[in-house]
Amino acid sequence: MLRIILVLLLLVTGRFAFSQSISGSWYGKADVVTQGVYNNYLTELVLKQKGSSVEGVFGYYFKDTYQSFFVRGTYDQTTRQVSIKNLPMLFYQSRGTQNGAECMMDFEGTFRVSKVKSSMNGSFVTIDKYKYTCPEMRVNFTMDVATKNLDSMLSSSIVGKRFWMPQREDVVVKSSMPVVNSAPISTTGTASIAPVKITDSAIDAYSERNLVAQFTRRKIAYTKDLEIGSDSIRISLYDNGEIDGDTVTVFLNGQPVITHQELTARAVNIYLTLDNSKDVNEVSLFAENLGRIPPNTALMVVTDGISRFEVFLSSSFTQNATVRIRKRISRH
Repeated sequence: MLRIILVLLLLVTGRFAFSQSISGSWYGKADVVTQGVYNNYLTELVLKQKGSSVEGVFGYYFKDTYQSFFVRGTYDQTTRQVSIKNLPMLFYQSRGTQNGAECMMDFEGTFRVSKVKSSMNGSFVTIDKYKYTCPEMRVNFTMDVATKNLDSMLSSSIVGKRFWMPQREDVVVKSSMPVVNSAPISTTGTASIAPVKITDSAIDAYSERNLVAQFTRRKIAYTKDLEIGSDSIRISLYDNGEIDGDTVTVFLNGQPVITHQELTARAVNIYLTLDNSKDVNEVSLFAENLGRIPPNTALMVVTDGISRFEVFLSSSFTQNATVRIRKRISRH
């Protein structure tokens, strides 16, 4: 009888250990499998597991750009296989991102757990259409154990800090210099935030006043309070549901910083210098439409170069989804 109990305990314990969740923040370096010396890809994969499904954000830094995408995939708890399809990766010989081609690749990895660390070894494999052009890339992801709660991701990791820097095709704005723009903007990437004055002749003062008036008529719905350690942040916005044509304007402290922006699985990156004269800065999402499936929903990822926060936002024609951001007080 004792032997049976011990066997059952071992089976239960083994099953529990074997089915540990892959939810968390992963980071690693992807290397191209080909002859010669080429730039590698610094990668991050932030996942949440729900049964046999996973979803989250995949991002990578390559040469002069940061790209990130909202992704969905599968996880087989028996084989510990993770599968994520159709990831757009810049061609490894691209000289830059302005004219660089993308290869559609699938990630296939295996989850491993030890007393020392959790890892996920795998490859980005090219789909058939690109198999003679884009070689396989191998990667060894390591879980950031400090971010297991998914509320403060990539803390103290080199990858996270490098990902934070503004890059080309990003919007860089200063709190005292509101920006209104009707289309994606190309700016020069820098290693630190520099305010960029952006104008658009198609948007006049009347249009801006009208937009602000609409914004103030709607209720402010506070979604989350964040404490950050920097004067500047990067905001990445995605449509986290079905891509249904959601279009938004982003407000900082009641002033628009980017308008008429459609949300997709590819991130819209906005770099903001916060107003230090305020105890709290407010970032709001104003719904310009409700897409095909109301309400207007978005995943907002806020990064200050050290910590990373996820916020799910829902806005409508009656309320603006708002996040309050407070500077963390140093205890030193």
